[in-house]
Amino acid sequence: MEPSPNARTVESYEKIAVDYARETSGRGVLAGALTRLAEAVPAGHVLEIGSGPGWDADQLEESGLTVRRTDITQAFIDLQHARGKEVDRLDAINDDLGGPYDAVVVLHVLQHVEPKDLHTVLCKVAHALHPGGRFLVSVPRGEGTDWEVGASGSSYYRALRTKDEFIDALSAAGLAPEWTDQSPEDDGWLVVMAQPH
Repeated sequence: MEPSPNARTVESYEKIAVDYARETSGRGVLAGALTRLAEAVPAGHVLEIGSGPGWDADQLEESGLTVRRTDITQAFIDLQHARGKEVDRLDAINDDLGGPYDAVVVLHVLQHVEPKDLHTVLCKVAHALHPGGRFLVSVPRGEGTDWEVGASGSSYYRALRTKDEFIDALSAAGLAPEWTDQSPEDDGWLVVMAQPH
């Protein structure tokens, strides 16, 4: 049986986790959004889906939040364990998210989720939040699906969405945006902070 696009993407990350960690170390491009989240839920308990090397979780913890780090890629889990961090293996499509949490963070992850699975994941997020909790998420803007080939030669599935499409998807899952930001270029990123409604 042919592996799903998500499974193939995970296999690619297994191969390049160490290089990815090195290339992304330091304060992330979404540091301002993470600061905004920390101000919205001070001293809160946060679920991070797709922690990767853990740099964003580090910033959230430095801001006084408690973070449940998770990833589906074993190489990222191993990398964080080597840094002395506790990380749970979590498949956001098939696993229960636990909770309730004060916030859920999903950065640079949802583009790897097929359109047929997006509603399921967003509904899980909505149900995993306390009333008044926050969902911080980033998605690449665009239309359609494609495969991106990285410098390593590995392939990554990407499902692109327009801002309106993604806002509609959030609303259908019971999440109301309270803040958005986007890069100026047409194919840039959309960042949203939402609450359950």
